[in-house]
Amino acid sequence: MNKPAIKNNSAISFLVGVIKANMMPVRAAVFFIILMTVYIIAKPDVFLDFRIYTAVFVSLPTIVFMAIPLVFIITSGEIDLSFPSIMGMGAWVFALSVAAGLSPVIGLIAALLTGVACGIANGLLVTKVGISALISTLGMNFLLRGIIHVGTQGYGISVVQVTGTPFSNVLVGRLGGLPIQVIWALLFAFIGWLLYSRHRFGVHIRCVGDNPDSSREMGIRVDQIKTLAFVCVGIGASLAGVFSTLILKTFYPTTGEGYLLLVLASIFIGGTPTGGGIGTILGGFIGAMDIAFIETGIIAIGFTGFWTQVFYGAIIILSLITHRGYRRFKY
Repeated sequence: MNKPAIKNNSAISFLVGVIKANMMPVRAAVFFIILMTVYIIAKPDVFLDFRIYTAVFVSLPTIVFMAIPLVFIITSGEIDLSFPSIMGMGAWVFALSVAAGLSPVIGLIAALLTGVACGIANGLLVTKVGISALISTLGMNFLLRGIIHVGTQGYGISVVQVTGTPFSNVLVGRLGGLPIQVIWALLFAFIGWLLYSRHRFGVHIRCVGDNPDSSREMGIRVDQIKTLAFVCVGIGASLAGVFSTLILKTFYPTTGEGYLLLVLASIFIGGTPTGGGIGTILGGFIGAMDIAFIETGIIAIGFTGFWTQVFYGAIIILSLITHRGYRRFKY
């Protein structure tokens, strides 16, 4: 007699979970609207000028390239804290290739392969060696950064010879007044959305994050899926490193430092909670926009740059508190 009631409750829980998951990007968008409204009221002369948005759009793609893959890894129930140093490694390999006289296209491929190798290493440490992702990727972050500093001895590498070439113009040129890298960021986010929402890989990611044991019984290769998620992070971080180097025209040994808090904040404010099973690519993209405008807005309305970390930390904490309610409706 109780079976229909149980089925009805399960169906209701599932529908509520779907509704909540779809509402996560809406919350991030509402936050963005409120944020921009406050900025416009406080400094209308700055935020009604399109030039401020152009300036933000120059650096926004760098955050997007790292934020989108992190949605996959967090949804799978893991975490990756090594992406800032993978960004640095990708940028370093690209700069070394260009400095050696190789085609920048080869440099880009070499950087992406570096990211793939770092992702595989992280995946194997977690799935095969059995080390916690939090500990292993944090260690990898320090290891890779140390390798960069030892290899460069603190010196940067100029890639100014690429400036003005078709390669540079296609990746970081201008389309009217719009930085072209914004288009690449949109394309990257769209591909991420297709993989997450319209491909079997995304379904497996959510299943693995929700219940890895049940996923194994269903025939899903849990270790392989998690490793592929780490590879995605490596590719995105390396791509961010290449774009950053092209924008600045120089590789710096510190490339990637300072992005850890920014990218994690964009993920959590975008609506992807910790724990796995639930995530949102659209929310991650909107969250990246929120974060990209926070520092600019804080400085524009009169605060010092020291306040930015206060805002980022508060956003992460508040987002995690908000996400606690989602755990009752995982699917």
